[in-house]
Amino acid sequence: MRLSGIIRDHLDSLLHPSALRDSMTKARHRAFIGPRLLGGLAALATLPLYLAIRGAPQEIEVMVFAWLIAPILISYYLSRTGHYERAHILSSTALAAVVMAVCINTGGISSFAAIWLVAVPLDAALSASRRAVIIAVVLALGCALGLVMMDAFGLLPASLIPASSSSLFEALGIATATIYASALAFSAESLAHMSRKLLTVEEERYRLLAHNISDVISRHSRNGAIRFISPAAEALLGTPAALLLEHGLFDRVHVADRPAYLTALSEAARSGDERSVEFRVRRDTQERTPTADFIWIEMRCRPIDAASRSVADPGVDVVAVMRDVTERKIQEQALEAAHMEAERAGASKSRFLATMSHELRTPLNAIIGFSEMIVRENEMMIDAARRQEYAKLINESGLHLLSVVNGILDMSKMEAGNFEIAPESFSPGMVIAGCCDILSLKARESGVELKTRVPAALPDIVADKRAVNQVLINLISNAIKFSNRDGHVIVSALQERRHIVIAVEDTGIGISNEDLPRLGEAFFQAKTSYDRRHAGSGLGLSIVKRLVELHGGDMAIRSRVGEGTCVTVRLPLDCEAHRNGVTPISMVQARNERADRQSTGAAVEDTLPDATAMQVKAEVRKRA
Repeated sequence: MRLSGIIRDHLDSLLHPSALRDSMTKARHRAFIGPRLLGGLAALATLPLYLAIRGAPQEIEVMVFAWLIAPILISYYLSRTGHYERAHILSSTALAAVVMAVCINTGGISSFAAIWLVAVPLDAALSASRRAVIIAVVLALGCALGLVMMDAFGLLPASLIPASSSSLFEALGIATATIYASALAFSAESLAHMSRKLLTVEEERYRLLAHNISDVISRHSRNGAIRFISPAAEALLGTPAALLLEHGLFDRVHVADRPAYLTALSEAARSGDERSVEFRVRRDTQERTPTADFIWIEMRCRPIDAASRSVADPGVDVVAVMRDVTERKIQEQALEAAHMEAERAGASKSRFLATMSHELRTPLNAIIGFSEMIVRENEMMIDAARRQEYAKLINESGLHLLSVVNGILDMSKMEAGNFEIAPESFSPGMVIAGCCDILSLKARESGVELKTRVPAALPDIVADKRAVNQVLINLISNAIKFSNRDGHVIVSALQERRHIVIAVEDTGIGISNEDLPRLGEAFFQAKTSYDRRHAGSGLGLSIVKRLVELHGGDMAIRSRVGEGTCVTVRLPLDCEAHRNGVTPISMVQARNERADRQSTGAAVEDTLPDATAMQVKAEVRKRA
């Protein structure tokens, strides 16, 4: 290790911890302590030798040696406290004091040492402190004025310098002052060189950081104008960083997020605390899209500390770090959507349990009640006609219960992708007519007129006849159920290119716009149906939607509260050509018989529950 390195390490060990945080501050403290400590130690080392040669020192020599030793104490003060400016003020004061003392004893203002007063502010200039320089100038001028006043009033003592040696001492004073000033100039140049070197290193470090970090670093004024932005902004936003200066970035912020953006910058500048905000920014892309491409940005901002502000620019600016958080926002939105979907599913299950408790309990009560009366026919004196009526009601209740259970099973199979359909060729007009015949009695009892508008030339379709029959039964039953008395239900059909369009339109209570998007969800019931006497399981439209989708078709609903509802079903003429292999289709022969039973059960859906239960109770009271 070189000697300079050893000396530097020892000097660094003497520095105050506060000076180690910044390279420039460290260099200034080292430049202050090093020369003064070495000069003071050299003076102490030569003092015994000087006394041995010179003998008893004169008063002026004692002052000079005292000044040479004083820097050791000042260096110790700086090492213990870290007060760089105060140390320079003490050094200037010590220099001015020793020069004043020497001048008083060697001729006043005309002394050879008077020129050293010029070195007082020069020494203070190394501090880079305006206050220290001002104090040093005041000290030098004060000393000069004091010497002039003392000379004017004859207060100066007799000079210790013989007249014959005055020229020699004047030359010595000028030479030593010049040497001292040169040393100060060299120290100033060394500090300037060190400052430039450190500045270059720091600039290169920050340039490397700004060019390679993915986060965008920017400097903002309080009103949001950008004074500096790192090159990473170009990769983030797809536009040159120069175009983002001033209000270029603000113009790209989403209109809805601009107040939050400006508020975060303003509060950070005002309060001095860190602020964080998320906002959307328009990003330029090579592809032209009809809608703007926005990304989510997270910005953390805080005011620039006072030490980092320049004299030319003392304003309270804000430095910000921005990063792309689009992926995180997408995940958060997905989680929120999943959470909402889970809540809706939970609510649907709750509604399902509530409705199923009614849908299952009512026919079971009818079956149990009427079968119990048949068992006790002798005790209750039931004749053959009444027994046949009870048996019929038990059968109808059983069919209704079977239709509810089959609906639940079919729905579960559809959601699992295991539901099978058996396509065959048939006339849709005949199926529509048959479903209307089945439900005509229900329509008359409800006071609803049931009409059909089916052209005679309607072509045959290839589909699952049972499934289409179930779709029509559910749609027409719902239309009748939710129609007011003296209303009407119209079932129409027509051909549109390669599709058959079947529409069921009623003049019922209608459905609110809030509920329309959710129609077709399993176990969901519109709010307008909650107060109705015949509330279903909430599976009807859901099963219809799934069956239509299995055929490669679609379902649409339009409604207006108080005016009615129209449900439109589009089925392809050949379902096998439109399904694209989503779910395998199997020709299942054994299911045709079960399909007929399901259709029969669906025809009486929601016609039994309340009326049957009331009939059972009335019959029990009458027979009791």
